[in-house]
Amino acid sequence: MIPLLITPALQLAELLVSSVVHILFGLYLFSSAIAGDLTQTLVESVFKPKPTIEVKQGNTTTAQVNDLTPIVLVHGIFGFGKGRLGGLSYFAGAEKKDERVLVPDLGSLTSVHDRARELFYYLKGGRVDYGEDHSKACGHSQFGRFYDKGEYQEWDEDHPIHFVGHSAGAQVVRVLPQMLADKMFDGHENTNENWVLSLTSLSGALNGSTRTYLDGIQPADGKSLKPICLLQICRLGSIIYDWLDISWLKSYYNFGFDHFNMSWQKTGLRGLVDCLLGNAGPFASSSGDWILPDLSIQETMKLNANLKTFPNTFYFSYATKRTRKPPLGGVMGIHPLLSIRVLQMSQWRYPRDIPLPYKGYRDGDWQDNDGALNTVSMTHPRIPVEHSNLVVRSDSDCLRYNQAFG
Repeated sequence: MIPLLITPALQLAELLVSSVVHILFGLYLFSSAIAGDLTQTLVESVFKPKPTIEVKQGNTTTAQVNDLTPIVLVHGIFGFGKGRLGGLSYFAGAEKKDERVLVPDLGSLTSVHDRARELFYYLKGGRVDYGEDHSKACGHSQFGRFYDKGEYQEWDEDHPIHFVGHSAGAQVVRVLPQMLADKMFDGHENTNENWVLSLTSLSGALNGSTRTYLDGIQPADGKSLKPICLLQICRLGSIIYDWLDISWLKSYYNFGFDHFNMSWQKTGLRGLVDCLLGNAGPFASSSGDWILPDLSIQETMKLNANLKTFPNTFYFSYATKRTRKPPLGGVMGIHPLLSIRVLQMSQWRYPRDIPLPYKGYRDGDWQDNDGALNTVSMTHPRIPVEHSNLVVRSDSDCLRYNQAFG
């Protein structure tokens, strides 16, 4: 009897620790953003800069900057773009160093599909169109945010863009070129895959992550949630956050579910109850239109089956890991908040009482990780069909590749 109680007790303890770690980290980021803004406002009010007269000679620099190809950095899950969380930067201030580095603020928990649509209109301008069929199937408005001025309105085949995606953002920047090739944007019939010059993945979720199962996605289907899990806490928190719809809070951080119309002003108390019970909203079983299911191995495999690599686009990926063998030795020297996640992922095993996610799956292949994603998932698309690839460990590998194929 006692051994039967030990396992559930350990699981609840693990859930409690994970929940506390994530909540504290979120509060730390949020409070840091507010404190940073208050400090900056105070400093500017006390030490007002003296007016200076600047003499500009010509517009040579501006012309040179405008000729540069933009680099668009796409954040991952729970990420944020320029203008959110005060002065904090998801990409370590990269957007502050060059005018042509763009960091869009996409939904931090919205699906890969919805984020790819938002990314297009962020660049071209106009009202976000999520697609009629998709919107009806997922139970949200077809149209979303309006971008009065696109960040790169001249974007086309003659003015292509470099895309860099981190974590879940890597899948977003893979889906967008496919949408361009399939001409899926009404009013923009001239799109094609050559609008993308290069695609770089930074620790990208190119094949999904076993982290999703640890956090609460059911391994049996890769979509539904376990009754008690970390993602249930996340689900409840984000629903209440969007329902309260406090403008100054959402100006700091937004989960991106505005097109689901969950605000108390639109749905009332009954709408909140429906969302909490899973009858409506992005987490409803009939919808599932949010990011975590897209990151399970099963759903990623379905997504990858419809994505091509294009000959005129350069692809590169960076894979990371914080594990070393044996697993316990791999967490030494890692920040305590991250070491828990690294250890969890290195010890996780796919349940043996359900079918494996794909033929040839082995737990050992998925043990190395960085605490959020498995290293095997970051190198290149492997499932359901492995894409051609070349492992690069040093600059000399790049030189040999250029000599052989350049």
